[in-house]
Amino acid sequence: MTEDVQTKPAGLKGDPIEFAVMTEIGIINQLADNLFQAHLPKGITVAQFSVLNHLLRLDVQQTISELASAMQVAQPTMSSTVRKLEDKGLVELIHEPNDRRIRRVAVTNAGALCRNDAVAALAPMAEVLRANIPETDWETLLPHLHRIRVFLDQLRN
Repeated sequence: MTEDVQTKPAGLKGDPIEFAVMTEIGIINQLADNLFQAHLPKGITVAQFSVLNHLLRLDVQQTISELASAMQVAQPTMSSTVRKLEDKGLVELIHEPNDRRIRRVAVTNAGALCRNDAVAALAPMAEVLRANIPETDWETLLPHLHRIRVFLDQLRN
């Protein structure tokens, strides 16, 4: 890839700034997912990691429908992802005490360890990022990205 393609801003001249920012975020997401996949434990996909991370980050147990909604995927897709995690012993399905038809996905100790191991495996990549982008830039960027995420999440409800 040429330097011009790598450094060219997202969007076309005259595009709204919001579109250009969202395009940049989309491109970053694709690049980050591919890089992240290369560092995940063998047999774990970005989608599977995302489910573990989501449940642990929020410290919740959720139904497959709730997870599908949170991850913006179809319920059959989430069922397949959860089944693969369950087969690996990384999650378990727990019946709701008041309604045994409802089952919630819970991360097992092995799942939490897998998630933490994956984050630790990213240390070399994090070092490269830190060496090229100052920590203060990351600290400045995070609150803005958080606000965008929260706002976009509210729009979908």
